[in-house]
Amino acid sequence: MEKCIELIDKLRKNTELSYDEYLYLIKNRDICKDYLYKNASEVRDNIYGKKVYIRGLIEFTNYCKNNCLYCGIRRDNKNIERYRLTKEEILECANAGYNLGFRTFVLQGGEDLYYTDEMLCEIIKEIKNNHPDVAVTLSIGERSFESYKKLKEAGADRYLLRHETADKSHYEKLHPKEMDFDNRIKCLEELKRLGYQIGAGFMVGSPYQTEENLASELIFLKKLNPHMCGIGPFISHKDTPFKNEESGTAELTLFMLGLIRLTLPNVLLPATTALGTIDPLGREKGIKAGANVLMPNLSPGSVRKKYMLYDNKICTGDEAAECLECLKNRIKTTGCEIEITRGDYKN
Repeated sequence: MEKCIELIDKLRKNTELSYDEYLYLIKNRDICKDYLYKNASEVRDNIYGKKVYIRGLIEFTNYCKNNCLYCGIRRDNKNIERYRLTKEEILECANAGYNLGFRTFVLQGGEDLYYTDEMLCEIIKEIKNNHPDVAVTLSIGERSFESYKKLKEAGADRYLLRHETADKSHYEKLHPKEMDFDNRIKCLEELKRLGYQIGAGFMVGSPYQTEENLASELIFLKKLNPHMCGIGPFISHKDTPFKNEESGTAELTLFMLGLIRLTLPNVLLPATTALGTIDPLGREKGIKAGANVLMPNLSPGSVRKKYMLYDNKICTGDEAAECLECLKNRIKTTGCEIEITRGDYKN
């Protein structure tokens, strides 16, 4: 326990840990976790107060040109009913969310070439024209530098691009040959250069992942220094090559959340839907471990069950207003409260 306290105190003082020190903490998480969570939540409170920011998630297409081995909306899944929202439907979701108090919208979808830069720019501009006080976050995968530049100029503020793993050989075990780890990292660097608030992230407990991989994640994140970091447990999907693989655990995900909070004190850190899927109190536990973002779903009820990245996803039937009220009450039990603002990164 003394070694745990020593290393967590080092992190608390913004001292960088080595790969071996991170690995020690991960391997000894059972004895380190309580002290870690106490410190992670204190660090978050010192920067953001007891505020949990909400983002309105609009899952606007489940078409994807990619064939990631873990993902339910992968190109080769023939059992999925595909959909695309029109510009009008996306704007309706944003308007409804705005009226509920949301001030950040996350436009998320598979890598769907149907939506051209021009179409996306039009949607972003219209959301911003209708609601000048909101932030628009995009989560639409790998694109060219020129494309990212156009979307930024149209008004996009943030971009989420989970790298999924910081280890190239591990990445190649999770993705088909046509997907390139180096390009994924290049995209993150280009987004940062263009002035986006960027979000990276990875799966916890994905097939072939080791504790050593997880220690490398923290070294990678410290160097990248993203504004946001989305992590969640790997959960298998019945229509993917990984259907029989064991899912990740809430316990390890929570420990990684705490380590990320201390490694990147100012980071915007979601307690993800996947965490709430694998543990009924996962999101509350995530907040207690240092997270400070939640992403309720604003997509039309008719399409929610079609955007299944993994099995048994929660909140697919809730109306946005019901979901928000429920979340407010649940988060109160953690000693924090939901804050309905843009929730920008604090330097």
